[in-house]
Amino acid sequence: MCKIPETDLGIKDLDFKSRRGKFVAKLTDGREIVIPVSFFPDIKNLSVKDREDWMILDDQYFTFHNLTRIYAVTDLLRL
Repeated sequence: MCKIPETDLGIKDLDFKSRRGKFVAKLTDGREIVIPVSFFPDIKNLSVKDREDWMILDDQYFTFHNLTRIYAVTDLLRL
């Protein structure tokens, strides 16, 4: 993976357990963004167990073991 040009912002952690129907993205600048899972239909269609099987790639991307799509930190900020 390569870094997104003109940004140093990254993803530190994802939390799919603390809020029902939403997830929290913890960013490297200290912000936490709460996002409805419904904004990402591919993620919404994953089982609760599969949502916990995520991985962060190159600090700026994330995906799931049972999903082929890769999301970027910019996908979270455009909402």
